[in-house]
Amino acid sequence: MTTRTAARAARLDQVCADAVGVARSAITEVDPSDIGDYLEAVAEGDRVVTHFFESHLAGYQGWRWAVTVTRVPRSRHVTVCETVLLPGPDALLAPGWVPWNERVQPGDLGVGDLMATAPDDDRLTPGYVLSDDPAVEEISWELGLGRPRVMSLEGRMDTAQRWYDGESGPEAPISTAAPRTARCGTCGFYLPLAGSMRRMFGVCGNLYAPDDARAVSADHGCGAHSEALQVGAEAPVEELPTVYDDSEVEQVAVSRGPGSVESSEPAEDYGHS
Repeated sequence: MTTRTAARAARLDQVCADAVGVARSAITEVDPSDIGDYLEAVAEGDRVVTHFFESHLAGYQGWRWAVTVTRVPRSRHVTVCETVLLPGPDALLAPGWVPWNERVQPGDLGVGDLMATAPDDDRLTPGYVLSDDPAVEEISWELGLGRPRVMSLEGRMDTAQRWYDGESGPEAPISTAAPRTARCGTCGFYLPLAGSMRRMFGVCGNLYAPDDARAVSADHGCGAHSEALQVGAEAPVEELPTVYDDSEVEQVAVSRGPGSVESSEPAEDYGHS
């Protein structure tokens, strides 16, 4: 014997379906002009039908008034169950709710704001847990005197990736526009970080650099590199001494003007025989 598992579809009760006027009159909390044309009737169950009407309420584009009616068996008296405003297939809806800690963005924290860190934040680990970062161990080894929590390996990796992919990394516009040899790792103003982050990041200490007091990657760069003059200078051109070729000499006779003192003297012969 085969067991029928499919639920029986509700059949539209005709008495309830004909009660359009009863359903419309049940919408009493708004102005009648906010109730539009009749749309459809949907069977919700045995002798239970929902009537839908257009909504003209401002700010509720695509929404519909829904009035559910029912009746008792062998009775033609229809009663109203509930009246609600529901979104239609093309309704204008507000974005889904997102917890505040997921909505906050970098830079949103202002003066006087407080943002609590979750106890189970993956970026942090208890200070008494042995860390893989020697710099962390130096300051958090003594239980009760060090920091309660320090950055976990996952937290450091997330931070390093975010810095490297952002304005502190090699692909930042100011870095790609700088000379290839003007990298932070070779700059005299570069202050390397401590611990495992030292291999990749440091803090800029150049007053005139746009990244002053910010963490930058070793392969980041800008035009305020400490060796900018040497980096961009061209090799000087070596000047050669002036050379005169006197292997061939042309003899030139110098004439004296009439009446001059030198006119009575013989002309001088310039040249080499």
